[in-house]
Amino acid sequence: MKRLLLPLMAFAVLVVVLAAGLTHDPRRLPSVLIGQPAPFFDLPTLQASNERLSSQALRGRVWILNVWASWCESCRDEHPLLLDLAALGIAPVYGMDYKDEREPALQWLAMAGNPYQASIVDRSGQTGIDYGVYGVPETFVIDRAGIVRYRQAGPLTRDSLDGVIVPLVKRLQHEGLNG
Repeated sequence: MKRLLLPLMAFAVLVVVLAAGLTHDPRRLPSVLIGQPAPFFDLPTLQASNERLSSQALRGRVWILNVWASWCESCRDEHPLLLDLAALGIAPVYGMDYKDEREPALQWLAMAGNPYQASIVDRSGQTGIDYGVYGVPETFVIDRAGIVRYRQAGPLTRDSLDGVIVPLVKRLQHEGLNG
């Protein structure tokens, strides 16, 4: 009897673990960066590799960082929403071209439209690691003090844009005027 009970219990535990995994939303990955200073970067820009952009240069304004790559299918899916977000003009959108090649990235932006004030190039992926990037795309909202206020793993959706990001950015812009 014990010989049958042990495998049956092991199977039951496995079923519980797998069932718990199925209820987990991969877009709701926790981020230790929320409420913490955004990691420092000083990287070349995609548009002009002899120019650099640093996180320090962005202090004093609310900004959005979108991690993307030309080889990323989900990035292509979210791209129209990034164009919409940039068109709102509520905060500058910066890109981080992640583990990508320069020419395909430039070609993609020329073809699809460029929502970014600038894109920094993270060819090694080190800055992405500093930000805790699990994969592309990911989007971060950073406040005037350089604090990460929101992170979305996975592609933006209309609901996340209209229901979370836009209201948050507007609130942060308002706080900056009154704080």
